[in-house]
Amino acid sequence: MVVLHALSDFIDCDFAARDLSPSYWYEGGCLETGDCLRLPRTSMSEAIAHGLIQQLTKNDCYSREGKMYGILLVELPNGEQRVLKAFSGLLNGCSLVAGWVPPIPGRDEVALEEARTLAELDKIKQEILTLKQLTERQQYETLSDEFERQLQAMSDRHRHCKHQRQEKRQQICNTLPPEALTIALEQLDEESRQQGIERRQLKRQQNEVLQPLQQLIAATDARISELKQQRKALSRKLQAQMQASYSLTNFSGRSLSLQQLMPGGSPTGTGDCCAPKLLHYAATHNLKPLAMAEFWWGASSVNQDKIPGEFYGACIERCQPLMGFLLSGLKPNPPAPFPCREGGDVTLPIIYEDEWLIAVNKPPGLLSVPGRYRDRQDSVLSRLRHLLPDGMALASVHRLDQETSGILLLARDRQTHKQLSQQFQQRQVHKVYEAILSGVAIAEQGVIDLPLWGDPENRPYQKVDWQNGKPSLTQFQVISREQDYTRIEFTPLTGRTHQLRVHAADVRGLGITILGDRLYGCDAVTSRLHLHARELHFEHPQLKKTLYLKAITPF
Repeated sequence: MVVLHALSDFIDCDFAARDLSPSYWYEGGCLETGDCLRLPRTSMSEAIAHGLIQQLTKNDCYSREGKMYGILLVELPNGEQRVLKAFSGLLNGCSLVAGWVPPIPGRDEVALEEARTLAELDKIKQEILTLKQLTERQQYETLSDEFERQLQAMSDRHRHCKHQRQEKRQQICNTLPPEALTIALEQLDEESRQQGIERRQLKRQQNEVLQPLQQLIAATDARISELKQQRKALSRKLQAQMQASYSLTNFSGRSLSLQQLMPGGSPTGTGDCCAPKLLHYAATHNLKPLAMAEFWWGASSVNQDKIPGEFYGACIERCQPLMGFLLSGLKPNPPAPFPCREGGDVTLPIIYEDEWLIAVNKPPGLLSVPGRYRDRQDSVLSRLRHLLPDGMALASVHRLDQETSGILLLARDRQTHKQLSQQFQQRQVHKVYEAILSGVAIAEQGVIDLPLWGDPENRPYQKVDWQNGKPSLTQFQVISREQDYTRIEFTPLTGRTHQLRVHAADVRGLGITILGDRLYGCDAVTSRLHLHARELHFEHPQLKKTLYLKAITPF
């Protein structure tokens, strides 16, 4: 089975002459030495991935389910370069597909147990679905509503009768002689007692009808809870078996099981992701990794905000903990151009730091703060919280888009965070971005004033909306025009989500997408989104002086 593919299967042969600067680092700390080991995602690896995407679009089988795909550019012992490709998990129910890197050894050892467990889990799932559709649930709701309606109507009628009896008592007390008055009052009291009996009879009837249904529903819910516990126990047992059998090998030739690498347990699917499969295969076949790229393809991931064709880094729960081991045996990469925070498997360039705040040069592809779901936890904030002694007190003052690079400011205490946040809210912070547009802009400078509104049906996409949109204002100044591109400087006066990207792409703005912005229509093959937060000027809340921060544009 052919697993090594020629570069020409994905890109033009002359691509090697283009810019190969990294847009993202797969990184981890060597378990033996503590060295920070890094494998880049370069423009070349991204171009190869785009070539793979073009192949995927031609076959519907790759669009049936959304998943991560990846490529690894490797060098053979004779110096030739080849490409490996992998998919996460199963592809249409299969783990072994011609032309793709095979799964990490170990799955075959538990294949029978996995099939048996999956069948049992499916049986449990079907029983839970059946129990949730119990017809008595709807019957109970219908009858309960009917009794409540009857009780309410009865209460309204009894209340009206009570009011009439009170009026009648006042009337007869002033008109009837004593003997007739006693008889009349007894009649009114009897009417009140009969209405009480009527209410108790209806309540008793309600209990007689609803209580058996309640008991059945409660028993059903208890069974559902029991089945869920069984399902959880079966999943954990299978995961433990798979962790013990999965064996990963690094470039030092050392092999360890998932259980040894993550003794505290790992999420379901660990070892089935693209990056571990690619690196393990390269290590066991004497292939030198040069660059890697992972992207989402297939159905959009609504819950996880995954966009087809977008590049993503190593997931924090499944892949990131394995990177240090998988990359061991490779030479440590040269240091970053800024002072860095290094600890185990993370590196972040520090632009400014004191006892109150810290500013980093966020790389593209890394979130500013953790996302909602488990595979969106890797971020600047989560990394610094792990690295710094006072990290848990850190809070991000503002955010940058995941694919945007540049200055990100974080506060080290609540008071500083509050004061800096107020400066951002009151537009007292001066921000400058640099970008490359995928076309030639006509105007030299100007102001774009287009209100923006998030499309709830197509998140995270933003659009111009004159009725519901929030005011959004951007100044721009052309820096230079280079062939078919425009280098431009943006100064946002408001801070809306995707503001610069929409103001650039919309025809009522500049009408030219930022280079690499696939979300808003740029189809050029590029290494990254060419948008960089270059400068940040603000008053230091404690030092009472203006800080001028700058991060050199990397493109």
